[in-house]
Amino acid sequence: MNQVRLNAGVWRSRILKFPEAEGLRPTADRVRQTLFNWLGQEMTGKVCLDLFAGTGALGFEALSRNAKQVTMLELAKAPFQALLQNQRLLDATKADIRQADAMQFLANNTQRYDVIFCDPPYRKQWLDKLLPVLAAHLATDGVLYVEAEYALKSNADWQVIKSGKAGQVFYHLLQAMPAAIKDTP
Repeated sequence: MNQVRLNAGVWRSRILKFPEAEGLRPTADRVRQTLFNWLGQEMTGKVCLDLFAGTGALGFEALSRNAKQVTMLELAKAPFQALLQNQRLLDATKADIRQADAMQFLANNTQRYDVIFCDPPYRKQWLDKLLPVLAAHLATDGVLYVEAEYALKSNADWQVIKSGKAGQVFYHLLQAMPAAIKDTP
């Protein structure tokens, strides 16, 4: 089993174990530190969605920092089972872990989130499908965190408010432009 360490909060330094799986890449430690610096360290009261939970590092890190609730989606069986094991290990009662497809979940979900984490498998054009629908799932002043194999640029729908690069990974914090928030989900 592979492992990743949580950075801060009540579960600081706790280890999450996860299996090998195609396309599964844990968000690097320093990238998670940067992300949570951008988000203000404290997640108290925030409701989050982790669309491609994988290792669970982003979702469990948010919960460790006092997020109100995190919904974690993972379609692949082995990583999903590892998420459930880590949930039990941490007694993460505020984690709602589902074995689900991101697009199907979004099509049937009306909840809005303060933070959406989106780190989809690379080279499968997930962002082309997701970015047009995600604004409708953000709460007022909500933000979208995206990891990709290329840099994102601001456009009519999204403003890149922070970005960085670590190795081959580009990471971004985005806010929806008013024109992108068309309908409720």
